[in-house]
Amino acid sequence: MPNNEKHPIVIIGGGIGGCAASLALSKKGYKSIVIEKSRVFSEIGAGIQLGPNVHKMFVKLGLDQAIQDIAFYPDNIFMKDGITGELITKIVTGKDFQLRFNGPYGVIHRGDLLEVIVDACKKSDLIELRTSTEIIDYEETKTGIVAITSDQEKIFGSALVAADGIWSKTRSNIVNDGDPIISGHIAYRAVLPISEVPEFSQDNDVVLWAGPKFHLVHYKLRRGELFNIVAVFHSDRYEEGWDAFGDPEELQIRFKNATADVQSLLGKIDSWKMWVLCDREPVRNWSKNRVTLLGDSAHPTLQYLAAGAGMAIEDAVVLADCLSQNKQNYEEAFIQYQETRYLRTAQVQTTARLYGQLYHASDVVGELRTNMLKNKDPYNYEGIAWLYDGI
Repeated sequence: MPNNEKHPIVIIGGGIGGCAASLALSKKGYKSIVIEKSRVFSEIGAGIQLGPNVHKMFVKLGLDQAIQDIAFYPDNIFMKDGITGELITKIVTGKDFQLRFNGPYGVIHRGDLLEVIVDACKKSDLIELRTSTEIIDYEETKTGIVAITSDQEKIFGSALVAADGIWSKTRSNIVNDGDPIISGHIAYRAVLPISEVPEFSQDNDVVLWAGPKFHLVHYKLRRGELFNIVAVFHSDRYEEGWDAFGDPEELQIRFKNATADVQSLLGKIDSWKMWVLCDREPVRNWSKNRVTLLGDSAHPTLQYLAAGAGMAIEDAVVLADCLSQNKQNYEEAFIQYQETRYLRTAQVQTTARLYGQLYHASDVVGELRTNMLKNKDPYNYEGIAWLYDGI
């Protein structure tokens, strides 16, 4: 180890962010233990979108080839009117896009992404992966931390990284900003074999249908073998968690005025999983002494910018870089890490909220949106360069 510490860095949460952090730390010579409360390392959810900014992180982590083997790379991103079917705007994501950003735009199943990261972690002698263990508290000492499990076991560490999501218990000890903010939007998700999908939607594109208080997005996954659908609508109903079953009848009611193509896609799904979309206000400080937050624990965002997982992976690489530069001084390293990250992640959080308003606009505002976007050059990428140029 580069720092003479006898205990590993303890990482709470074995999702994409936590495992990416462990892998990034191992590249700098740091030992870590990833603690996951579930029986296995798995991701709830379906498809996620990965811009060239994330591809650059995969290169640094040595994952780029493994990701390329399992991801799907669309030709275009289309935004269409969910009522009329009219094309609103598009972004071409082929050769010109890749040359501009020095990397591709891809989509991948969350489970496939985590599997690639976990497989890489298993190959490192510096990483211990532990499941079926829940951290309920921690204590700070003069030389490190002690994580306490639900069985009252004490796990000693040189520092603590909490990557345990939007409901992070560790966050309450550092930020103490209460519960997440409920957006009033619900997302239904489903994944189909590509053979069950209508022919009109089998092009190699990401398509977003925008309508008043709803939108639907779909694209291929896993080398084009699967088809991912996410339907979002406004609702005051609230159920905590990501894995509840949705009501197909409710979805039909919410999308009753949508175009026939959207109706056709919705009719293909008998079983939906749903979750309530939440986020938090951006903050500048998410570290205290030898403890810091990462990913959704630090800066949870709504899904409308499709950048949450990417921000967690960027966090992982930056965190490892800052620790490497500061060696044994964890407090200084964590301060440098959050100072490097907070404005970028805050921009993602606030822009995601704005995109939600843009997608779900109605009446005059919806008409204004369409008029503003319809003549946009599909090869002009400067409006998204702040995100995809990366770090």
